[in-house]
Amino acid sequence: MGTPPPTPPDVLDTHDLDEPATDPGGGLVRLRFDISYDGTALHGWARQPGDHGRTVQADLEEGLARVLRRPVSLTVAGRTDAGVHATGQVAHADVPRAVWEEQGAKLVRRLRGVLPRDLAVRAVREVPPQFDARFGALARHYVYRLTDTDAGPEPLRRADTVGWPRRLDADAMAAAAAPLVGLQDFAAFCRRREGATTIRTLLDLRVEREGDLIRVFASADAFCHSMVRSLVGALTAVGEGRRPPEWPAALLTATERSSEVPVVPPGGLTLLAVDYPPDDELAARAEVTRAVRPT
Repeated sequence: MGTPPPTPPDVLDTHDLDEPATDPGGGLVRLRFDISYDGTALHGWARQPGDHGRTVQADLEEGLARVLRRPVSLTVAGRTDAGVHATGQVAHADVPRAVWEEQGAKLVRRLRGVLPRDLAVRAVREVPPQFDARFGALARHYVYRLTDTDAGPEPLRRADTVGWPRRLDADAMAAAAAPLVGLQDFAAFCRRREGATTIRTLLDLRVEREGDLIRVFASADAFCHSMVRSLVGALTAVGEGRRPPEWPAALLTATERSSEVPVVPPGGLTLLAVDYPPDDELAARAEVTRAVRPT
C-alpha cells in the first residue's frame, strides 16, 4: 500500500469561526454545498501549507474561484482524514448575492467542468445566514466497509472497501459495539489534542454482515481524530478472536489513547451524511456546540 499521505488536522481543530452572512437581503448570501469525493488520491479535507498534495478544500475553493471569479472560503462539517471518502459532506460559504443570482442556476454544472473527477458538488442552495456547516451539525454518519473473502474486495468497490486478511465474527463485533453507544469519554480511541475534549455522544455503532461484506455504521454528535477508525480497529480485534467482546468497553476508563487499539486503513471509511436542525433552531444549535467545544 506504500506510505500513506500525511494526516490532516482533527475534525475539531482550531478553525476560523464564520459568522452569519452580513446583510443577507442585499450584500452577501450564505450557500450550502453538498459534496462527494473519492478520497484515495486526496490528502484529506483541510488545505495544507506548502506542497503536501491535493486536498478537498483546496480543489473546491480553487474551482469555485475559477467559476465565480472571486476567492471563496469554505467551512466544512467535518475534516476527513487523508484517504477517507464522502458521499454526504457539507460545507458553507458566503458569496455576494449578485454573484449567486447570476451563477446559481448553472453553478453545479459549471463546477463539474472544472473540478477533478474524484470530487463533485452534488447540490448548492441558499440557506439562512445562521446556518453553520460545522457548529450547526447535530450528527455525522459514517460507514466502514470491509470484506473477509479470500478474493478481496470487488474490483468496482476496491476504493471504498478494505480486504481483511482473516475471517471475522460479525456477531461478536456487534456485541462489542453495543456498550460503546452513549455519552462516553473516548480518550482511548482518540489522538489527544491540547485543550480539546474526548467526550462524545456516540449515537449509533452497528455491525452488519451481508455475505462476505461487513459494514460498521457509526453516528455521533462529532468525532475526534481517528475515532471511527480506532473503534472499528477495536471491533476487528474482537472479530478475529484476539480480544473478548467486553474489551472495547473496558477501554472507556482510559484517560489517554491506548496503544493496544489498532487503527484500520482510511480507504474503508465514508462520510455518509450530516444532520442539521430546522432553520429556526440553527442559531441555538451553533451556540450550544461552540460552548461545549471551544477552540
